[in-house]
Amino acid sequence: MSLPTPKSANPELVSLAGELRISLAKLVRRVREQAQQGDFTSSQKSVLLRLERNGASTVSALARAESVRPQSMRVTVAALEAQGAVSGHPDPTDARQTLITLTETFREKVKHTRAIKEDWLLRALQAQLSVDEQTTLASAVQLLQRLAEFEQKD
Repeated sequence: MSLPTPKSANPELVSLAGELRISLAKLVRRVREQAQQGDFTSSQKSVLLRLERNGASTVSALARAESVRPQSMRVTVAALEAQGAVSGHPDPTDARQTLITLTETFREKVKHTRAIKEDWLLRALQAQLSVDEQTTLASAVQLLQRLAEFEQKD
């Protein structure tokens, strides 16, 4: 279901929104083409990112954070363990709990993959944009970050 465009919306702004969506999607696809991180599902990617940003976590805490049942999260974590991306260790404060963490091998793979993607972006910036355009883009990145943080209030 699509939301209606407000009648008072500036047609140029409506057009900008569409062009921005298309351009960003294409850029994201191009960056992803540079290095693949494996065949992870979107839910697996979400768990990996959460563990990277927030550190070790229990399956129950991951399930709450991802709004899924603990049983579903156990399946996701088991698949990630089978791929060598995460491992479980006893919680030092509660031996009944298992903390899930990213493996060092996976952390290195992520670091390497990001370096490849950033290298591609750097080369694209140097080849496609003038110094003035690079400065303009630096300002635009701040604006894009603000857009990414937007949460619509109902």
